[in-house]
Amino acid sequence: MDTYFPLPDNLPLFPLNGVLLLPHGQLPLNIFEPRYLSMVNDALKTEHRLIGMIQPDFTIGCAGRITSFQETDDGRYLITLTGIARFKIHADLPQLSGYRRITPDWKGFEQDVQHVDQLDVNRPQLNAVLKTYFTQNGLSMDWDAIDLVADERLMVSLAMICPLEAAEKQALLEAPCCKSRADLLLKLLTMAIRTSDDSATTH
Repeated sequence: MDTYFPLPDNLPLFPLNGVLLLPHGQLPLNIFEPRYLSMVNDALKTEHRLIGMIQPDFTIGCAGRITSFQETDDGRYLITLTGIARFKIHADLPQLSGYRRITPDWKGFEQDVQHVDQLDVNRPQLNAVLKTYFTQNGLSMDWDAIDLVADERLMVSLAMICPLEAAEKQALLEAPCCKSRADLLLKLLTMAIRTSDDSATTH
């Protein structure tokens, strides 16, 4: 059994719209609100050091372990969360220091802790889509480095950094497995390219 199990029966919640954390992904955060500074302090005191990331108005999120921590001179915390497993909100618990806490339901997400490096991604097709998408959105990428990254790590990173709509990010989070998530991401990027092309031709 993975060292993260059994996962805790209560979880602090950090709601952020448009922010996506996936299992095995890494999410840097700048913490400055007093209630969330307290949340980080409390999480660091636990054995698992988990914080639940979720978009407001949704019931499924992803728990991330605090894997780096830095305190700034002006009292902010710079942390990195590494995604461990998804959860569904089972029930709310009394707030603590102003931040929300829940009882998470981990059922159905046990496979999240497992790595699947190869997803049979069509890399030439993906690279072609990415180059068009990144150009349209004014983004840059080290294309030589992409070829060296395993499928799962690449698709997780892309899903987290691409400027997709909140509902699209949630759909990626809720995809049944990493393979279906990779397929969905490719479809979303392709649709975004077509939408941008159609908009350009009508102006």
